[in-house]
Amino acid sequence: MARLPRYFVEGQAQHIIQRGNNREPIFADDSDTHFY
Repeated sequence: MARLPRYFVEGQAQHIIQRGNNREPIFADDSDTHFY
């Protein structure tokens, strides 16, 4: 079954989550996070 389109409202705040495989961290240290 195809995924439904995302609900988007212009100017509305969005909650975005990033995770690595198996919920591993995607940044090695804080400097990587700040650079991103």
